[in-house]
Amino acid sequence: MSQGEDQLVRDTSITSAEHDRRPLTASEFFSRARERLTFAIPPGLADPRIIPRYYEPDTDPATIAAIAAVRPIRRAAVLVPVIERTEPSVLLTQRTARLKDHAGEVSFAGGKIDATDASPAAAALREAEEEIALARQFVEPIGYLDLHMNPFGYRILPLLARVQTGFELRLNRDEVDEAFEVPLAHLMSPENHRRMTREWQGTTLDLYTLPIGPRNIWGATAAILRELYERVYRQ
Repeated sequence: MSQGEDQLVRDTSITSAEHDRRPLTASEFFSRARERLTFAIPPGLADPRIIPRYYEPDTDPATIAAIAAVRPIRRAAVLVPVIERTEPSVLLTQRTARLKDHAGEVSFAGGKIDATDASPAAAALREAEEEIALARQFVEPIGYLDLHMNPFGYRILPLLARVQTGFELRLNRDEVDEAFEVPLAHLMSPENHRRMTREWQGTTLDLYTLPIGPRNIWGATAAILRELYERVYRQ
């Protein structure tokens, strides 16, 4: 099924408390993130016997097991950069259509963990420098979110980071067509968390998606944002 054939099937359920929730300030968000996240590396990043929690809703356990069994395991790390503005925002990229994997998708800067990387955090920071020239002096790592996986064998460890203002970006046009910011409050509003279906090996996956104007965030990026809401933003 092509991306154009993906279908929105239903919104997530929203409680009145979630509708009325005041958006967190930058200081509140970062304080809460430091309390809830650590730099402990989950063993499932490299151990094929461990099945990471699958954040996509309503997925059959047999399908999750089949996704976890895809080989080879490809270890990856991405940077989840939250910019410390009066109204905090998340820095995202639009991948170039020329890429072999996930061409044209909205994603976080990141990629495979190399043998020379000292840690997944080091890999995420390196990839952000290579893809969008985000200088490390502006980036304060806060901790890892949960391990994510996708049907292509990738096990992805997201690194949440506080980004100070004043940085300048330079895009690697071989990998990134555009970098843009989305208000954190918008991404953390559950009324914006929709559902879509996508076919994989004869089964139907039920995925999160976050429409942003003409763009559509889905796949691992949407799942990571949903986890950020559940782990950090939500009371």
